[in-house]
Amino acid sequence: MVLLRSIAAGLSGAAVLALGGCGLPADGPRGEVVERAATAKVQVGRSDKLPYCVVPVTPTTLPYAKQSQPRFAGRFDDQRGPTSLRIGIGDVISVTLYESGAGGLFFPLEGGIRQGNYITLPNQEVDNEGNITVPYAGPIKARGRTVSEVQNEIIGALKSRALDPQAVVTVVEQRAALISVLGEVGTPTRFRSNAAGERMLDAISRAGGPRVPGPEAWVLLERNNKIEIAPFEALIREPGNNIYVRPHDTIYLYKQPQTFLAFGAHQRQGQFPFEQWRLSMAEAMAKAGGLNDAKAEPSWVYLYRAERRELVEKLDPKCAVGDRKIIPIVYQVDMRDPAGFFLTTEFPIRDKDVLYVANSSTVEQEKFFNYVQQMSLAVEEPMIAGITFYGLKSAIHGTGSSSVIATTTTPVSTPVPTVP
Repeated sequence: MVLLRSIAAGLSGAAVLALGGCGLPADGPRGEVVERAATAKVQVGRSDKLPYCVVPVTPTTLPYAKQSQPRFAGRFDDQRGPTSLRIGIGDVISVTLYESGAGGLFFPLEGGIRQGNYITLPNQEVDNEGNITVPYAGPIKARGRTVSEVQNEIIGALKSRALDPQAVVTVVEQRAALISVLGEVGTPTRFRSNAAGERMLDAISRAGGPRVPGPEAWVLLERNNKIEIAPFEALIREPGNNIYVRPHDTIYLYKQPQTFLAFGAHQRQGQFPFEQWRLSMAEAMAKAGGLNDAKAEPSWVYLYRAERRELVEKLDPKCAVGDRKIIPIVYQVDMRDPAGFFLTTEFPIRDKDVLYVANSSTVEQEKFFNYVQQMSLAVEEPMIAGITFYGLKSAIHGTGSSSVIATTTTPVSTPVPTVP
């Protein structure tokens, strides 16, 4: 009997120690852990920790979060309207030369007077040196210049030899300053830049428009080795994103449904599609069924996202640790504060964001007591079996006694009949 009591006490103690040392199962980290392990308390340079920062969503930080959306507005330095086109290598150029009368360089006296003393040179490509050739003027620099600039140089080179020379330069075929529109469009194409100027939607329309639904379409713009992306509908609904295209731009349309992940104390967990071009945090939580009343701690609502360094420096300079260009940020919303609902309706969700709600402290305590109770029952069952076994053994051998063994829960008394 003493042995059984020792086993019971040992198993119960082991259960408590195990629960206290290893922690309880959970959907994710506790709110205190998320905030305690933030960048401010992580040693910079440690390879076993990923530095991140917790940023509360407030009226001060909300505008910066809105700026972090993938957009074209403000991303490129050159957003001017139409400019004069410049000649490039490979462009086909036509040059026509004029003189005021016969007896000059191109029209001798014996040619007589005729209406329109001009000559048109054969079309020629701008060579690899960026030049074209004009008789008696030699190589003329054309690359990087406008048509009027090339005309003026030709006139300057001929004015000492021809009679009041004039020149007209025309770009017959533009091969250098092209714009490419590729991907999920009706007709992928390359076309000449327009001196009147064209915007992003104009260029996409030239290629037949997108072939995928608007909320699932993304637009990539590559300019001067810089790449930016934005949802296609951002070009329509936010006119500032419909910027002018420039020579040598490449526009690529592709299909990528926007999704976010919901974990923790939501009614439902998993991956959820936007099904619209823009989604707020409040709408995202609603898609996940809202917070679980039995588990969630409303003040521990977190959104995990990677942000550009320049934005993080505005949010909190202390968060911009190390030399990373992209820094992990955990936005925190207190839904116990009534203002939190207004903030979440304005806070934009981004593609592949992770939305997490931590369990409340009372849930963790309840889990602890449930596990202690389960462990106690696990200890009690073999003890009851042991008591029954020893009682039966006493009855068989004619032992006239009654055995009482105290368990970790309710005492169990098993009378043993006396055999005459």
